[in-house]
Amino acid sequence: MTVRRLAAPAPGWITTADVVVVGSGVAGLTTALRVRAAGLRVLVVTKAMLDDGSTRWAQGGIAAALGDGDTPEQHLQDTLVAGAGLCDEDAVRTLVTEGPDAVRRLIATGAAFDRDGDGEIMLTREGGHHRRRIAHAGGDATGAEISRALVAAVREDEGVELIEHALVLDLLTDAEGRTAGLTLHVMGEGQRDGVGAVHARAVVLATGGLGQVFSATTNPAVSTGDGVALALRAGAEVADLEFVQFHPTVLWLGPDAEGQQPLISEAVRGEGAHLVDADGVRFMVGRHELAELAPRDIVAKGIMRRMQETGAEHMFLDGRHFGAEMWEERFPTILASCRAHGIDPVTELIPVAPASHYASGGVRTDLRGHTSVSGLYACGEVACTGVHGANRLASNSLLEGLVFAERIAADIIERDRLGKLAPRHEDTTRPVEIVPLLAAEARAEIQRVMTRGVGVLRSAESMAGAAEGLAALVGSDLEKNEPPQVETWEATNLHLVASALTAAALLREETRGCHWREDAPDRDDVHWQKHLITTLNEGRLQVR
Repeated sequence: MTVRRLAAPAPGWITTADVVVVGSGVAGLTTALRVRAAGLRVLVVTKAMLDDGSTRWAQGGIAAALGDGDTPEQHLQDTLVAGAGLCDEDAVRTLVTEGPDAVRRLIATGAAFDRDGDGEIMLTREGGHHRRRIAHAGGDATGAEISRALVAAVREDEGVELIEHALVLDLLTDAEGRTAGLTLHVMGEGQRDGVGAVHARAVVLATGGLGQVFSATTNPAVSTGDGVALALRAGAEVADLEFVQFHPTVLWLGPDAEGQQPLISEAVRGEGAHLVDADGVRFMVGRHELAELAPRDIVAKGIMRRMQETGAEHMFLDGRHFGAEMWEERFPTILASCRAHGIDPVTELIPVAPASHYASGGVRTDLRGHTSVSGLYACGEVACTGVHGANRLASNSLLEGLVFAERIAADIIERDRLGKLAPRHEDTTRPVEIVPLLAAEARAEIQRVMTRGVGVLRSAESMAGAAEGLAALVGSDLEKNEPPQVETWEATNLHLVASALTAAALLREETRGCHWREDAPDRDDVHWQKHLITTLNEGRLQVR
């Protein structure tokens, strides 16, 4: 079998580890800490600084049945409803039953959540939740606090080796196709710079999302789908890529705004803010029993429909009744962000519109984090555990990263104890097909094509146009013949992920969860209550 790899120089340096973790969010750092506690040698590779991933941008909180009267069973039911018939119930049950203790262990690691006067963890509601079960920190800075605590714990452990400013390139495998490590490119100068290789007994992908596939997203600039692209080239299965969640309330900065956009957390609606149109009408009332707190796909669709009905470019979020004190204490980050863009939510309506936010699909895994490639694990947003189905329930993402990171670590530790985590040696005998790179300029064109054709509103015509536009980039003037660089690798990864996403979305001829087709507006359980699995075979994407 031919090995597919990105065009890149041969590794100029080599290092080794028992386990290499790619990513430094809640999933990656939790895995690293748990594996390290068992005495294994751990190397953490991160694309920017250790705290620059998506975790620190999470505002709302982490969902778990921690409050009086709440139960894992109630959390499970809310998650299944949000997932629109495609959740793996075993995965969800694992999440909600192991979640509360996982949060307590996170607190023991050093994460400080907001507490009331009696010292109890304060809980709020978000969309799709029938109970207050969202624990938060710093008002609206939960991800930043979780990231701070985990980064501090990792930096204190001298046994965790770190490589920052490093872009992962491709998986290394042995003669049997099992994981043997990976290649990466370190940006900057030092003892290890440029392309290198890590030989490892297990690789854990915790690379985050693919939001940069679209022009406007809440994701940081580093979220270019590198983990999914690597997994596809390595022969792994990915699932549910068509289910990209568009957050309903992202600060609207104008019709030409691109890149990372400011998020207005769902917790703002959880505390009682209302969605209104330009005439002050609460248009979500009557559309769903939970109105503004309906699952995200329903709220996003409600906003888009009202925009279509009124010809408006955005809707508004009204939190003026909170008053200055509540804004300053409960949502200081959001308040500062709005004011930085000339909007004062204490006295003004906040203009909002949906934007790309979260990938419910990703690299397909089982309940232990195994992918279809032996020795390759995936966790967090890059993974598809089956928890989210067709639409992620608010604040389940941090919990999923936490719970399944612990399960991956436990599996690696157990396999090591049983002698099943044997050293691997890269197979250098198989033929290698080099994937040509797109120029850095292709990134913007990919984003335009995807936003126009595979955004919130989709149709066979729009997606066929996107597929054609993406295919036209291969062999065009935007292919790169110069020496590879970070921007060309990222653009090439984005192209592969965008093509896979579009292929899956074209095949699913129904509307379900956050996959909304104007030409197939109904949910079709007879034909489509199933997962779509995508693989890359001999350079061709196949969806089944």
